[in-house]
Amino acid sequence: MSQVIKAVRGMQDLLPEKKARFRRIEDQARRVLGQYGYQEVGLPVIENTHLFNRLVGSTTDIVEKEMYSFNDRNDESLTLRPEGTAGLVRFVNEHGLAFNQTQRLWYTGPMFRYERPQKGRYRQFDQIGVECIGMQGPDIDAELLLLCARLWRALGIEDQVRLEINSIGDTASRQAFSAALVEFLNDRSDELDEDSRRRLETNPMRILDSKVPTTQALLSGAPRLKDFVDAQSQQHFEDLCAILDAAKVEYHVNPKIVRGLDYYNRTVFEWVTDSLGAQGTICGGGRYDGLVEQLGGKPTPCVGFALGLDRLALMFEDRPEEAATAQIYAVSVGDQARREMMVVAEMLREETGLKIQVHTGSGKLKAQMKKADASGAEVALILAEDELAAGVVALRELRGTAHQTTVVAGDLPEALRKIFKQDR
Repeated sequence: MSQVIKAVRGMQDLLPEKKARFRRIEDQARRVLGQYGYQEVGLPVIENTHLFNRLVGSTTDIVEKEMYSFNDRNDESLTLRPEGTAGLVRFVNEHGLAFNQTQRLWYTGPMFRYERPQKGRYRQFDQIGVECIGMQGPDIDAELLLLCARLWRALGIEDQVRLEINSIGDTASRQAFSAALVEFLNDRSDELDEDSRRRLETNPMRILDSKVPTTQALLSGAPRLKDFVDAQSQQHFEDLCAILDAAKVEYHVNPKIVRGLDYYNRTVFEWVTDSLGAQGTICGGGRYDGLVEQLGGKPTPCVGFALGLDRLALMFEDRPEEAATAQIYAVSVGDQARREMMVVAEMLREETGLKIQVHTGSGKLKAQMKKADASGAEVALILAEDELAAGVVALRELRGTAHQTTVVAGDLPEALRKIFKQDR
């Protein structure tokens, strides 16, 4: 017996119910983003490895441990994208969309990181990314946060998420703080967890984000990032908070938020929830004003965020999705009736736009009606010998009264419009 081939570890199959949750989130995001004037773009899943080494940071966990990279037949190193912002910056540079312009863009699709698979964290995962190019004021930072808050309301989870924000200053601010943090921790390195000791040599600011209690206790006496933030960044942050206060968006200033990528500056933020245990961050982002220049473009301010569809979908597991694959289920008995029903269903799709599933193959009427009921459809159309002889189609309402009537095929569109309360 041949071995059963299963999905690659960490790569998930999306069954219809879970895909429906993804679609619900994407549909609401598309609607909300449209309200704010954002345009959808498409980005390649594969990019040049050097793009991520340069922009994401060679000492980040992503580049050091998590990227899926390979050499193609031309011996060029390529990488399955581990995040979307680097590819978006390459995109706007390559197509001349950055210099002296403003762009509000978004994209969606899979990302890939080699991590230990666990609930809410997969090696292939889906994100929606939102990026603003060419705008430097705190007002665009605020717009992104207002946009997120509106999306949570649209999804009905506004009472389950909270906003945490911070300012990490400019490059000089972070360098000065990192030097002070390293000096403080070097004398106490034996008290750090193993991962933090490694980061002390490569990316010390990430130690602030450690989840190890003993490390967090040690950090209580460490230098504070906010004491190193430059005056311009501090003013930018205060102006951002003033806008959020005016818009009545609740937030918590969390000095430990630094984000895991090297390219951030000034504003950083996370939307978090207590509903998902350890995987509590469902959306995160901030400013990355230096990235366009790093790829050879002119200095261009940028800000954006990414939200994880996988984690968001987990928040809807206890909410019923639309199980129905159709609004109408069409059944028929006999070869002639099956042919006629295919034609009738096609006419109704054209005339009404309703979702119609036609039973295919043979089967007794009773068995077909059981499938009609199980489909979740509201109406069944029935065509058998009696209906054929009379030149009508039987229409049975499957929910509530189970009322049944007969209708001439040409009058079916109007009858169905009344049932589904459609305007002509």
